[in-house]
Amino acid sequence: MEGHVSTSPAVTVELGEDYPELRDAVRRVCAKYPSAYWRDLDARSAYPTDFVRDLTDGGFLGALIPEEYGGTGLPLRAAAVILETINASGCTASPAHAQMYIMGTLLRHGSEEQKRKYLPGIADGSIRLQAFGVTEPTTGSDTTRLKTRAEKRGNSTYVVTGQKVWTSRALHSDMMLLLARTTPIDQVQKKTDGLSVFLVDLKREQAAGRLQIRPIDAMINHNTTEIFMDEMEVPAENLIGEEGKGFRYILDGMNAERVLVASECVGDGRWLLERGIAYAKDRRVFDRAIGQNQAVAFPLARAWGELEAADMMCRRAAALFSAGQDCGADANMAKLLASEATWHAAEAAMQTHGGFAFAREYDIERKWREVRLYQIAPISTNMVLAYVAQQVLGLPRSY
Repeated sequence: MEGHVSTSPAVTVELGEDYPELRDAVRRVCAKYPSAYWRDLDARSAYPTDFVRDLTDGGFLGALIPEEYGGTGLPLRAAAVILETINASGCTASPAHAQMYIMGTLLRHGSEEQKRKYLPGIADGSIRLQAFGVTEPTTGSDTTRLKTRAEKRGNSTYVVTGQKVWTSRALHSDMMLLLARTTPIDQVQKKTDGLSVFLVDLKREQAAGRLQIRPIDAMINHNTTEIFMDEMEVPAENLIGEEGKGFRYILDGMNAERVLVASECVGDGRWLLERGIAYAKDRRVFDRAIGQNQAVAFPLARAWGELEAADMMCRRAAALFSAGQDCGADANMAKLLASEATWHAAEAAMQTHGGFAFAREYDIERKWREVRLYQIAPISTNMVLAYVAQQVLGLPRSY
């Protein structure tokens, strides 16, 4: 399926294809991991190592890495299709999705030497870059106020002390992308200055006792952790780009992240909707299918419409990103609309299944728990609305 959309009188972009062959290939991998596999992982708070390895071996997680660095060099729309299809198949993309987009900061802002050193290993899975150290316990969304400090000692080393939280998959990563302050906030003209991005060797720093990773017992099996750094050493050669410009580098990658996560939302919503529709057709109460009742049918119908609209916004944001156009508003709105659409699909599936929705064997409660996260992370609904109000509508800044 191909098409185009005019975003303004002067800008027209192709929406891109649907990649049916790519979808089929992803489905074949997902077919090896039925619902029982995911229920077992959920019960043990375990990581889907085999599933992630199969995705890596198939080249799916290296989709956005150019061929010259060992990847498949596909556009953002193709990567979105991969993640959407994983979730629409009943599997869970989140344990692997960061391998796709975290490397974007390295790809766009790293040196040629850094790219050749790390990107081929990320593409083939020999280097696992799944951890993203940004959020802190006391700052949350106010990233510029983060307290993790990186001080340069001599010419060869930065010494880092601080704490990160909600750093998913750190226990299943070799490297972490870390945002730290290199210049105190009271010594910069703009609070967004003085932040720098580093690649951290997690295994080395753990072995040296300078870094601790502690799992967080959470509502969903997201393999999330908190990280403590005490005089952690990072080689100066692991600084990405210029010192002090890290905030801009991180923002540069967030649009891609939001498009990809929004596509995951759409995939989850479609899986939940499919389950809800099937149950509404089969379940009979008072001598008729419950789907004949408008109270059951209408929420499912509304969820379908919302998911279709969210999917179109995801496509437009991905098209603008690939065309090098400003896609901030579209990426944020794609995330907002998709997170709400999949939540409405989850609610409809829960209500349609009634009491059986709480039985783990139906998998509805597991997905219901998982999709609630989307309205909070990787950016909350309120932060999206604040962005649109200020940047799109021109209203006064609210924070």
